[in-house]
Amino acid sequence: MVNKKGSFKVITIILIVFCMMVVCPSCKKKKVAVPAKVTATETNIKAVAVAPEEDASGFCVLTDSIPDAILEIRYYSTYNFVGKRIDGYEEPIALITKQAASALHKVNNELKSKGYRLKIYDTYRPQRAVDHFMRWAQNFNDTVTKSIFYPDLTKKQIFNRGFVAKKSSHTRGSTVDLTLVEAQTGKEVDMGGVFDYFGSSSHTNYDGITVKQHNNRMILQEAMKRNGFEPITGEWWHFTLANEPYPDTYFNFPVNQSVIAKKH
Repeated sequence: MVNKKGSFKVITIILIVFCMMVVCPSCKKKKVAVPAKVTATETNIKAVAVAPEEDASGFCVLTDSIPDAILEIRYYSTYNFVGKRIDGYEEPIALITKQAASALHKVNNELKSKGYRLKIYDTYRPQRAVDHFMRWAQNFNDTVTKSIFYPDLTKKQIFNRGFVAKKSSHTRGSTVDLTLVEAQTGKEVDMGGVFDYFGSSSHTNYDGITVKQHNNRMILQEAMKRNGFEPITGEWWHFTLANEPYPDTYFNFPVNQSVIAKKH
């Protein structure tokens, strides 16, 4: 006969064993998963991976898509609002995303049938170039180009009105600055204003130009919009692909054909 104290011990042992079987299935022996060993090669691959903003694999040379485009890459030259060649422009070429190049090819075909050619001032712009613009904007003593590009504004006003900013849609690769040229004469179409002029006459719907000049702006704008580009109100020459492939990426590789060649 088991006394009360012995009965209590037996019952306690039975309860402990039962709890272990029900609550702790891990009492059964299991194999412990061992993390896969990372090889030195894999570590090196991760270490040297190209940052997205330096990856030019989604870009092409615009003239490969539109051979008859006229290039006047202003930021490669000294004829621009800074008055110097801009950082990152290593060759006088136009780089652009493949999607934007395809859409611009359609624009070119449409306008060519109407007797025009495209003249390109700028496409992809490295972040280092935008940084160069910012340094220029903050140097109030440098006014060498004021009489040509911003006669009625101070540098502070240029920044406040958005003509120069810390980030540019051009750096995302699907924006283009351009105008039209008459195919037969080679003469630039009169748009009633010049590229990169910081002033009200650059606004697309500026009312101080002639009807003919306004109509010329509309010929360019409507062709661009029909083929997927969006204009901005402040610059008649500026258009961005609506469905741009890199809406949140600001690239920084230089304008140099070699960066494209390395990816193919």
